[in-house]
Amino acid sequence: MSQEGALKHRDLTQRIIGVFFEVYNELGHGFLESVYEKSFHVALSASGLHVLTKIEVPVWFRGQKVGDFEADMLVEHRVLIELKAGRALDTAHEAQLLNYLRATEIEVGMLFGFGIKPEFRRLAYDNRRKQHGDKPKLLANLLSAKS
Repeated sequence: MSQEGALKHRDLTQRIIGVFFEVYNELGHGFLESVYEKSFHVALSASGLHVLTKIEVPVWFRGQKVGDFEADMLVEHRVLIELKAGRALDTAHEAQLLNYLRATEIEVGMLFGFGIKPEFRRLAYDNRRKQHGDKPKLLANLLSAKS
């Protein structure tokens, strides 16, 4: 990860982290992931951030669409968010988010764990390392679908 990638969207990700701790402190742990997702969406929106949920992320192989992921949230069209309600975050969760970043033009993702203790990870994967070719762009598709 480049130094530039490590700092990309820093102010936005710090705001998102602050909202995460507000939600965690209010709800604690033990709820279903869907409860945290809705609560996080409410809190992020209330803080003035634009949030989309249930983001369909296409998966391409040798020029053909072979499936879709579904990311939990996209904030300000710049940061993908994945939420987990298990006991703790692990490397499989990080790999999932990294695959979302590889599959899209989004460069920053955040993983939030509503486990026994609050946890988060911030991952960056810059577009210079990606091979999108002629694949449709996620952001263009999302923006045209919302119009």
